[in-house]
This record gives sequence, C-alpha cells and structure tokens, in this order.
Amino acid sequence: MLESLLDQLARKRGIGDAYHNYRGDLMTISAATKRALLVAMGCPVDDVGAVEDVLREHDAERWRSLLEPVAVVHPGRDSVTIAVAVAALERDVSFTVQLEHGGERHGRHRAADLHECERAEVAGHWQTRRALPLPVDLPHGYHTLQVAIDGGGAERCALIVAPRTCFEPSVLRTGERLWGVAVQLYTLRSARNWGIGDFADIEAVVRGCAPAGAAFVGLNPLHALFPSNPGQFSPYSASSRHFLNVLYLAVEALPEYAESEEVRALVATPEFQAELARLRATEAVDYHGVARAKFAVLERLFAHFQREHLAHGTDRARAYAAFKTERGATLRLHALHDALDEHLRQRDPERHWGWPAWPEELRDPAHVAVAAFAREHADRVEYYAWLQWLADDQLRAVQTLSRDLGMAIGLYGDYAVGVNPCGAETWSDQALYRKGAGVGAPPDALALKGQDWGIPPQDPNVLRAEHYQPIRRLLAASLRNFGALRIDHVMAFFRQWWVPVGLGATDGGYVHYPIDDLMSVLALESERHHCLIVGEDLGTVPPEMGHAMAERAVYSYRVLLFEKHGDGTFRAPGDYPRRAIATVTTHDLPTLKGYWTASDIELRQRLALYPSDEMHRHVLEERVRDRHAMLAALRWQGLLPEGFDGSYGDALAHAIQVYLARSASALVVLQAEDLAGMADPVNVPGTSHEHANWQRKMSADLLEVFARPHTQRLFEDVRAARA
Repeated sequence: MLESLLDQLARKRGIGDAYHNYRGDLMTISAATKRALLVAMGCPVDDVGAVEDVLREHDAERWRSLLEPVAVVHPGRDSVTIAVAVAALERDVSFTVQLEHGGERHGRHRAADLHECERAEVAGHWQTRRALPLPVDLPHGYHTLQVAIDGGGAERCALIVAPRTCFEPSVLRTGERLWGVAVQLYTLRSARNWGIGDFADIEAVVRGCAPAGAAFVGLNPLHALFPSNPGQFSPYSASSRHFLNVLYLAVEALPEYAESEEVRALVATPEFQAELARLRATEAVDYHGVARAKFAVLERLFAHFQREHLAHGTDRARAYAAFKTERGATLRLHALHDALDEHLRQRDPERHWGWPAWPEELRDPAHVAVAAFAREHADRVEYYAWLQWLADDQLRAVQTLSRDLGMAIGLYGDYAVGVNPCGAETWSDQALYRKGAGVGAPPDALALKGQDWGIPPQDPNVLRAEHYQPIRRLLAASLRNFGALRIDHVMAFFRQWWVPVGLGATDGGYVHYPIDDLMSVLALESERHHCLIVGEDLGTVPPEMGHAMAERAVYSYRVLLFEKHGDGTFRAPGDYPRRAIATVTTHDLPTLKGYWTASDIELRQRLALYPSDEMHRHVLEERVRDRHAMLAALRWQGLLPEGFDGSYGDALAHAIQVYLARSASALVVLQAEDLAGMADPVNVPGTSHEHANWQRKMSADLLEVFARPHTQRLFEDVRAARA
C-alpha cells in the first residue's frame, strides 16, 4: 500500500514514471529513486498515515482557495480558473485586475454562466472549477487579480500576462542571416589585461570583428563566483546568477583608477608589473594570482571612491545609489554573503567553507546574528555591492558600444542551468533549492555514465507558490546587458534530471516543471529587455520541449558535428532550420582541430571516460566515417580544398566554417579556438579535477588571430555566405 501511495505522491510532486533515453529506449524510474526524490523535496515516505495526510492536503488545497497562487495568461488563453461551491453557482463573481503600472480593469459574471472545467466532491460538498474570462486587451506585465463571490470574501493572486513569443530583432524577422564570434572570456590574452580576459577585452573583440560584419559576440556565463575563493572558477557552478564575476573587471579602465595617483604608482612599481607579466604569460589562468592582484588594487580604489565620491555626493555616487535602489534586497543579500564568506575564510583559511558549513546562526539570512554582522562590517558589505556596480557598468558600456558599431545583436550571453550549492543564490532563497539532490543528465552519447553537476534543483512546487518571482528576477538580471541570451540546458524549463545525494547519475529521475508558465515568463522578460532567446537543446530533448520552443520563437541549437542523417551523411546547409543558431562545436565538445585529429578521443580514453575498450574502438571507427562524410559534404558544396591530403590545416578549417556559414539558420557562430587552430577542449564533460576545465587560455591574442590574412579571408567568405 505504501508504495502505491508514494507513486501517487511522486506524480503530484512532478516526478516522472519513465522516459525515453537517447537511443529511444523506454527507461523506468525505480521506486528507490522516487522515494529518494520525495525525501529531497521534504515529503514523508515511511509512514502510511503521513503520506495519506499529504495527499489529502494536496487535493483539498486545490478546492479550498478560490484562486491558484498565480495565474498566467497570454493571447489565446485569456481566462483563469476559479473554485466555486456548486451551492454558490447562482451568485455573481466580480473581479478587479490591478495593473502593474497603475490603473484597474473590472468585470462581473454569473458563476453558473462560466464554462465548467472540472467537478468533484470534497469533504461531502460538491465543488466546481470554472473558467473566468478576463479582458482580452490586458497589457503584458505582472499584475494582481482580485476575485470575489457575492456574499463571500475576496481573494487575490498574482496575474502574469505574457506575449505568446519571445523577442526577435527586426533584421531576423525580415529574413536576414547573421553571424558572430564566440569566446570564453577568461581565456583571452592581451597585452593589457591582468592574466584573465576582462570587460575591456570584450570591447576589443567587438571592435575587432564588428567592421568585418559580425552581428554579435558570444560569451561564456559571466555569473558571480566566489571572490574570497578564486579556486571555485567554473562558470557553470556560480555563486549567483543575479550578478557578475568581478574578476572580469578591467581595473585600469575604471574612472577611480584614473583619479588615484597613489594606486597608479602602486601598479607601476617593478614588483607589480613583474607579477602582471607573469600572470599574462601563464598557459592556464592563475585565478588565485589574478584575485590577489585585482583585489589589492580594487580595495584601494574603493577607499578612494568613499573619500572622493560618496562623501561629496558626486554624480558617480548618485549613479551607484541608483544601482543599489534598482537591485534592492537581492544586491544587499549578495554583498552580505560575499562579506560573510570572506570573513569566515580569513578566520579559518584551512577549513572548507561555504554557507552550509558556516556557524548555524549565520546560515539564515534573517537571523539577528547576520544583521549584527552587517552592521559591524558595513564597509565590507558596501565594498562588494560597489564591485557589482562597476561590473554591471562596464558590461553595459560594451553592449552599448556594440550597438553603436552597428551590431544587430551585440553581446550574446549565457544563462547557466544552476548554481553552486554553497553560494549566495542558494543562501538567499533556501526554501526554493533542494539540497538533497543535484541536477544532471542521464547517460547520452557525450557522457555515457550520465552526469551529476552538483547543482541543487529548484523545487517546481515552491516556484509556483512564490508566483515565479525567483525565475523572473534571475532572467531579468541575466538579460539586462545582452542582445541575445543562451539558456543552458533549456530542457530544464520542462523537466530536470534530479540525482539524489548518495546515488549515481544513472539512478536519477526526471522532475517536471510548469513549462507553459515558465516559457511565458521567459517571453515576457525577453520582450521587456529586447533580447533574443536561444535554447541549448542538445542531448535528450523531449518532444514537448521542441514544440514549446517553436511556439515561443526560442531559437534552437544546431552543432555541425551532430547534424547528420541516419546514414551518416552530413545535413546540407539549406536543410538547417531557420530559427536556430548553428555552430561547428561548443565548449563541451572538441575543437575543430581536436575533432579532425581525434585527439579528443584519446584524451577521453586517458581519462577513463569510456565504459569499455569496445566503446573506445567504436567511437574511433565512427570518427573515421565522419571525416569521410565531411569530406563528401565539402566536395558536394565545391568547398574541398584543391589537392587536399587529409591533414588538418587552415584550408580545411576555412572550408568547414564556410560550409556552416551557408546554412539556412538565422545565426551562425565561429568559435575563437577554431579561429586560432587550437586542439585542446575548453571542458571535458564528466570530469572535474581530472582535466583542467575552465582554465586554459587562448594560444594567441585574439586580435592577432583576427589580423591574420586567413582569418580575414574567412570573415569575408562567411559574410558573403550569409548575405
């Protein structure tokens, strides 16, 4: 009996029964996995009576309230459901919509005249759910709906009115095909940065490729990491997606740097210059060294800002105050987290810190001890808020420049699927994140052992109870400085693979999310920020997600290396979908050179990522077939280099990238590593310490790569192919 009840509870909490794997086989979620996922959600699993109570409460809650916590409507769906006692059907239902920016809309209907959606007997009384029509001309936005039945009290709920589709730039709506260059910002080398790519380097890349006709520059996630723990550097395991990684600050471009003779003198010393030269010369980013150099200067610049700007209420001080007002409590909590994290690491540097290991009274942002810390360390909290303002200001300036230079999109950002369990985002909203599980992926062709990314999932039931405010704020923060945004693992809007703590990645299960509601919030925020949305839909993609992306004008991801027919031949350029971004490869895949030389396969073999020697041989044989198929595709397009001898070089790279540029997809992106002819991958999925992920730098200054004759020829041919 208990197992049957747990199955019912699992379905009500969004846990799936089965799924189709990447081969198309039907896989069943085990009872043990369901039980572990329910535990992660805070549900009882051992007591029959307790489980029955939860099920009864879940069913009763739907009928107890007149309104759901949140209602989402859009063109074609302009009604909300209300719960009405059958005995009250002859009464009138009145409603008021309080608009987000002021004003109201009213309406009144007889309950019996409303369309019935559902009827049930609850505690001996018949209840019905009816569709309450709303005005069809409600403006898009976040409103409040108040409903009352004559003779009863009024109830309120959040009302989200969203566009049907996400924003698309006019140049794409009229059929143009654009192209751009993608970079991993931290990898960029330059003669002026401090050992890591920074916001000034993005500006240089924009200036370098905009004149060649590029419409955008793609970036890795720029989310905030851990200033006091530079060794935690994965851009896909951020402290918070609300804010930015302050190590990307271009220190010498700050107005305070120009104003402070003392700081400039410090940086000019032989010792400091020698350290900067060392940081620039390393093969991999020395995150600890970069942090020491940058923060030593930024702290002095903050003291200057306090003396020269805050103390005198300058225009710059007012701009900072406006930023703090705009970002509100979210910024305050983020800065407070960074100050606390720094304080505790300095007090006990040998301990593995992170808020779950903090003293108990500091784990709760609302605790009096946290408030006391904020008062006693107000300057330090202010410092971390100031750093976020600087980062936001520099990034926004680059986006403004890109549009001024004629780029139709400008910066193309990346929104990670989740965050580090020990960061500011989870500390600030602990009710939302379930620490008893991690998000990952079931086994697929890229990661045959499955993946557990170690990032805590958001509970879809809590998301709905909180009126989708958490996802709204996250999207708004990520869209604010970009012209396009890549949604990492977009399938998470429909379902996420939860891996219970203590189990392997293959023992996870899918938890489902309210896809229509979440995509509506995405569309509304996309419209508000005039930002194109690209969904990274690689891997196991359920048909529901594909339909939702098509309906919402979310652009798909198309990777040349995967675009093959069943017989192994590569898809013709004209057969690519229009609403898509096409690329040769990605940060999770081999570079073009690594792919052609199969060095990625040997790397994965050394890292023991193949389940068997037989699988290793199979992958090698498939790669040989793929190379022949690629050559056939190039030959058919008239792009095969004359006298080609089979080896990798500039001519082959040129041909493959022009082949991609001929695709029908609206967007095409060239990878910086392929422009430089690099072999090593940025990241190897399924590894952490086994491979130097997120550390290796570009083999050359990207502007030098842009200036090479063969790169200029490539840009010209790509531009012509996209015309």
